[in-house]
Amino acid sequence: MHEVIQVHPTQEFKVYVYFSDGKIKLFDMKPHLNQGVFKQISDIEVFISKCTIINRTLAWDVGGNFDPYKCIDIAPDTIYETGIEVTDPFAGNAA
Repeated sequence: MHEVIQVHPTQEFKVYVYFSDGKIKLFDMKPHLNQGVFKQISDIEVFISKCTIINRTLAWDVGGNFDPYKCIDIAPDTIYETGIEVTDPFAGNAA
């Protein structure tokens, strides 16, 4: 099973997802935002501010209390298999 260890949402409704094996995937949420529960994160401020990791995967804490039953999440295998593999966009940017 793939384990998410870090996430960075973007203004373009994409998320850089870092996995424990060192791979980084760029996952595009735009195609999903008008479907079902994902409508809750279609506002960019909500998308970014609620983006986190819950149960070792990309999630949005829409309930506000890190309750895994009140969050929106994406299966880590889905992200790993369908996300675009990228290099770390933040490497070398440390102050």
